[in-house]
Amino acid sequence: MDPEARHGECVRLTFSDTGCGMDTSILNRIFEPFFTTKGLGNGTGLGLSTVFGIVRQHRGWIDVSSKPRQGTVFRLHFPVCEQPAQRAEPSFETAMFLRGHETVLVAEDQDELRAMVSLVLTAQGYKVLTAASGVEALKVYEDADRAIHLLLTDMVMPGSIQGGELAERLRAINPRLKVVFTSGYSPDMAGKDSSLVEGRNFLPKPYSIAKLAQYVREVLDQKPGAN
Repeated sequence: MDPEARHGECVRLTFSDTGCGMDTSILNRIFEPFFTTKGLGNGTGLGLSTVFGIVRQHRGWIDVSSKPRQGTVFRLHFPVCEQPAQRAEPSFETAMFLRGHETVLVAEDQDELRAMVSLVLTAQGYKVLTAASGVEALKVYEDADRAIHLLLTDMVMPGSIQGGELAERLRAINPRLKVVFTSGYSPDMAGKDSSLVEGRNFLPKPYSIAKLAQYVREVLDQKPGAN
């Protein structure tokens, strides 16, 4: 049984094919970001990684069985909600149409969250650069071979440069840079000297994939000076 499996009722979605199947060496790596068996330029290896992240975000897990020349079976499990579901806004279906082509710099010290944000935004069509600290983010920005349109940064990061100072330094270089601050704290606690406003330049944690996709698109579409 999958170590992520949970006790209790669940809903299971099963997908199967009669294709060529996979051996163990490939099967053990299918959810790794950027892993692909396709040739160079024929795939990014982000599809199953994104699926894995979405299922995990909903507290679910995936069982996969496959053998060469015997096809593959995916079983997606989701815990049953004890309370009636309330429709959240934005819906996941709507958010998935909010695609883009701009370049986003993600500064986030939590490895799993940084990887997930990168996967989601890349799947939406954005070019994504990542950094685990403010100092690293400055270096990534300086070394970038393309224009960066938006900075998505945690307010509190390891090292001497926090989110607020990082944004100030990068905006000194590029005043048109759009910025989204994130934090598990409230806006008042996250930045005492900054004007953080949810819905304009502040995305509170935890946030959903749909909320992330919607927010990034809305901030990029803001008129100059509105951010």
